[in-house]
Amino acid sequence: MLEPIGLSEVESRLYVTLIQHPRSSAAELALHCGVSTAQAARALALFVRQGMASRLPGRRSSYLAVPPDIALQPLVGRREEELHQVRTAVHELTHQFRRASRYTHPAEQVEVVTGANNILSRVRALQESAKTRIRGIDKPPHLMTDPYANTADEQRRMADGISYRVIYDREVLAMPEKFEEVLGSVRRGEQARAVTAAPLKVWIADDTSALLPMRGDTYTIDAAFVVHQSTLLDAVIALFESEWRRATPVREPAASRSPASPDDETRNLLGLLAAGLTDESIARALEVGLRTVQRRIHDLMRELNVVTRFQLGLAAKDRGWV
Repeated sequence: MLEPIGLSEVESRLYVTLIQHPRSSAAELALHCGVSTAQAARALALFVRQGMASRLPGRRSSYLAVPPDIALQPLVGRREEELHQVRTAVHELTHQFRRASRYTHPAEQVEVVTGANNILSRVRALQESAKTRIRGIDKPPHLMTDPYANTADEQRRMADGISYRVIYDREVLAMPEKFEEVLGSVRRGEQARAVTAAPLKVWIADDTSALLPMRGDTYTIDAAFVVHQSTLLDAVIALFESEWRRATPVREPAASRSPASPDDETRNLLGLLAAGLTDESIARALEVGLRTVQRRIHDLMRELNVVTRFQLGLAAKDRGWV
């Protein structure tokens, strides 16, 4: 319990036990904690020296714990000062690293990471490094088999005030489990947009680094590039912003936005669409042109505020239209 302020596990246990059992001797404390009397005696001597306990007068050596808010504050203060010094050192080292990197070979601005576990670790490290924002483009394949594996990290970072803007390939939103995950993220504050065909898969932390997973010959990710501050990183950020401007916002379909029931023609169209017919087959069945069918589907998607046909089917089903 008290290890972070410099006490060992045994010392921490003995101090807590002394609070619970005031006026205990070394032998009594040792019995309570399952340690030797010599260990308990050494710990009590340490507590007395550090002002955490006092030895009571009398022939029998017994001890009384000093109130924790008084006894532990100096230890907490010392640890806080040590952490402050470490933070200052990290800041200075980072400054020196960035200053030195201006004179290094351009190839050193890019790292190659291999192995799924190593890539996942770098994704999490990149999220933790963000000070203001995370930007990402998500497209298959995925490293994580669990669709909710990254949700907790994102939720925690958004609670810290980090903003998330993510562009999703429509192929991702066509996956039922991923679509539900994205909607959950949007409810928690993520800004999400969709594009028909995302150009790459990437995660960007602030304007300082980016991770680009690379797909091998098979439909798997076997390597990733970590790009540090450079003209290459600037280009990746510019690409993201360009895709963001042309992408379609992803919002949760709301029945209240379009309460009116569709006409029979629209119901027939949705029924044929739900049955899995192609646009050409639907056009023949309804005896209309192919472009008419595509325009009606596009209008319905816009009306129900969805970006994929799968979402259109869900929204129509929620309203009882099919």
